Amino acid sequence: MSIVVVGSFVQDYVWQVPTLPALGESRIGTFFSGPGGKGFNQAICCHRLAVATLFIAAIGDDVGATSARATAQANGLPCQWHVSDAPTAAASVVVAADGSNLICVALGANLSLTEEVVAEQSTAITQSKVLLTQLETNLSASFAALTLARAAGVLSVLNPAPINPLVTLELLALADVLTPNETEFAYLLKTLHGIELPINWWRSVDALLHGWARALSNLTVVITLGAEGAFVSHAPNQLRGDSAAYYRIASLPANAIDSTGAGDAFNAGLAAGLVKFSNQNFLSAVTYATKVAALSVERAGAALAMPNADEVQARWH
Repeated sequence: MSIVVVGSFVQDYVWQVPTLPALGESRIGTFFSGPGGKGFNQAICCHRLAVATLFIAAIGDDVGATSARATAQANGLPCQWHVSDAPTAAASVVVAADGSNLICVALGANLSLTEEVVAEQSTAITQSKVLLTQLETNLSASFAALTLARAAGVLSVLNPAPINPLVTLELLALADVLTPNETEFAYLLKTLHGIELPINWWRSVDALLHGWARALSNLTVVITLGAEGAFVSHAPNQLRGDSAAYYRIASLPANAIDSTGAGDAFNAGLAAGLVKFSNQNFLSAVTYATKVAALSVERAGAALAMPNADEVQARWH
């Protein structure tokens, strides 16, 4: 497999409302349920982008697990499932008409994804081109996967989402590329380094953003900024083919109706881009990621909203 995704499956329970409810307010909306989870969304997307992908995750023995297996099979995504006594993870998602959302997740079986489970798939990880993982599981699983990738010289991408209070500098240091959104970046910088960022810090001059990214880590850091695009910061000795140590890349125009899986689409697009454009610069992969993310927000849902390679090609030649 070219990409191995070690991560989470979550069954999403989604409410669509005109605007997000205020604190203490109830709103009437419509409801649907579907497959999701940061790991599964990213794995489905990588697979749909025509890059051979293996997904490693934990599920329960329940309706959510049935959804996971059925969706993976329908999409032709190879998976290694660890079946847990805990229930399959679930999320409550509220989506407004403008695409904004509120999400709460119960990790359930995802906490059963352990170092031992990951070790059973060590051959697949060490023979891959890119490892992609997140913080929506037992963190020992991500730690084990990143350790295996580092030892084998496999390029690794850590998406530090969702915010996880157990995250450590030691875990971050095992990755090659770190991909927080603006909220996660500010949290990591404050929690791990005691640096509190100003309001709307992402609109500061690029040199300041680069300095903050260097304060967080000596990794390549890609901060996703939603409609405002993304910011890339490289360590001096890790330009990865780019001519500049730091730069912004604009988002692409999209008719956004649901931003729920946009970050996952971006991460999948980045991982796929690193495989597809391995002989080009890092900017090529990030540009591809922005295209994938833009398409993902134009349809409702999470895993099932992920675009395929032909759709990306047709939209942006």
